[in-house]
Amino acid sequence: MHRLLHPLAWWVWAGSLAVGVAMTSSVPIAFAVVGAVAIVVHRKTEKVPWAATFVWSLKIGLWVIAIRVLAGVLIGIPVPGRTIFTLPIVPLPSWMAGIRIGGAVTLERLSATAHDGVMLAGIIALLGAAASLSSPHRLLRSLPIMVYEFGVAVVIATSVLPQLVTSVARIRDAQKLRGQETRGFLSWRRIALPLLEDSLSRSLELAAAMDSRGYGYSRKRSRYRPNPWKIHEYAICAISLLALVKPEFLLIFAALTPLFLAPTPQPEASG
Repeated sequence: MHRLLHPLAWWVWAGSLAVGVAMTSSVPIAFAVVGAVAIVVHRKTEKVPWAATFVWSLKIGLWVIAIRVLAGVLIGIPVPGRTIFTLPIVPLPSWMAGIRIGGAVTLERLSATAHDGVMLAGIIALLGAAASLSSPHRLLRSLPIMVYEFGVAVVIATSVLPQLVTSVARIRDAQKLRGQETRGFLSWRRIALPLLEDSLSRSLELAAAMDSRGYGYSRKRSRYRPNPWKIHEYAICAISLLALVKPEFLLIFAALTPLFLAPTPQPEASG
């Protein structure tokens, strides 16, 4: 498969955008950057199992916003301002002074919790874009030997969501063929057990594969299919890091940089 961009370049690009969004702490900039990244993911992603990670990260982000707003409404520190509505107050012990469950929900309190939720959801979406655009296997091969074992743990952790997405899609396809309902909250009860079995089976296969290859620390580790950096990959990383100097003005430009510098995936030839 033709390499579109070095996997570390994708992570440097997405990580720089996530840091820039956190530095600006601006909701409009966060929405604009995530929108620009969505265009990049749509144009530059390959037809691989982990390509749906970005979509799932957006769904997780929506849940994060909803939970953060709900928690901010029910539990939190009283914030003075314009009262929107009032909830019954639950009495708490004296050693929890300053924290309140219920009470007056002000516009300032609601906007602050929504702001925090959007910031966190934006960072999750940006990291999900990196996982969607970069192959975890190529990323592992690109790591230096001194951080290889740490990289194995990180790559396995970051590939959990793509593997779960693939497993859920396969289980739902099998249930559709059997005429079972695959929509709604109750359908997850029929998906949970097969998903757990598939995850355990995948873990055992991974352990057996690592054991059969003699996994361990070696200073003379060979490289399978070396993955050198190209000029345009250095340029994308440099522009992304440079955007942190003035993130308010350069962040969206850095988010769109791969559209112009990264190669576009070519359709597979039929025949």
